[in-house]
Amino acid sequence: MDALSRDEAYMQRALDLAAEGLGRVEPNPMVGAVVVQGERVVGEGYHARFGGPHAEVVALDQAADGARGGELFVTLEPCCHHGKTPPCTDAVLAAGIRRVVAAIVDPFPEMAGRGLAILEEAGVEVRVGVFEEPARRLNAAYLKRQTTGLPLVIAKWAMTLDGRLATSSGDSRWISSQASRRRVHELRRVSDAVLVGSGTALVDEPSLTVRHVEPYPERGQPTRVILDTHLVLDPMREPARSAGRVPVIVYTSEAALAGDGDAAEALRRTGCEIVTVPPAPAGLSLPAVLADLGKREMSRVLVEGGSRILGSFFAGGLVDRVMVFVSPRILGSADALGPVAGPYGRELIQALEVADLAVETVGPDRMIEGRVSEF
Repeated sequence: MDALSRDEAYMQRALDLAAEGLGRVEPNPMVGAVVVQGERVVGEGYHARFGGPHAEVVALDQAADGARGGELFVTLEPCCHHGKTPPCTDAVLAAGIRRVVAAIVDPFPEMAGRGLAILEEAGVEVRVGVFEEPARRLNAAYLKRQTTGLPLVIAKWAMTLDGRLATSSGDSRWISSQASRRRVHELRRVSDAVLVGSGTALVDEPSLTVRHVEPYPERGQPTRVILDTHLVLDPMREPARSAGRVPVIVYTSEAALAGDGDAAEALRRTGCEIVTVPPAPAGLSLPAVLADLGKREMSRVLVEGGSRILGSFFAGGLVDRVMVFVSPRILGSADALGPVAGPYGRELIQALEVADLAVETVGPDRMIEGRVSEF
């Protein structure tokens, strides 16, 4: 086994470990670590919960004296600052590690290469960039929020084989199978917010909660986000009705708030938080909405529609990932709704390319996932 393939093999194990923290560590990054002595793994660990011990410390504690003179493979540069836990660089040096292999540099302002530099200055051999792309994809939400201040945006919809999101009356229950709905709830479980427009809220009265699987205790239910340009959300129906138990943020305009203070007060009485953002030609400023969610340290926002909301996010270049469930049924209706209602007059050359495409069978449906941004 040559040096490159050896490093990749241990880094792959570290990446697999890191993924175990999905949905439990945010807004922190997912990190996995492997301690190797010769050709033997003597310690493994991952960041398991927000505020808990870091992956490197868990792996080094497991390795104990076996770490001295060994190598550390870690998916993200070891931290060198005091946060909720002491610096990992101190633990690495105290353990006597001779070589550190990191997948990526941490863009966090107090890091940005300083952790690796401290190790090098102390005489530790350092290599960075092994499986960099997989590591970036794994921590896309963390990297995007650190570099842009915005959460990762995942657009999700279910449609028939002929590309229909709902009937002409708006009925969409249930296009996808129970197995697909369970998969969506698994995604909700690791998302900070689930976002829809007021039209979807009025027609479907969705709960937007995690139900088909158990929420993670560390996270609980995602925040429900409603874009309500004209403040028409009904306080007596879901999701507003349960806002006292599961958070609801209603984004609206200053004009709507000034024009109907009673509607806003009725929503507030249910527990909804009302936030104003600037208007936009198609409703509300989506960048302003995402910026506010980013300030709240939200890492992943799941946009569940309807077609106008999805179209606005795509038209604004604000979507990072897509998750599409295709049901093996044909509606065959000319006036049924399509999934993405964007601006008129777009040319094929303006179509978004979907990268890293993956297709999976989920019950009778096909799930298509892909990436439409650098993240």
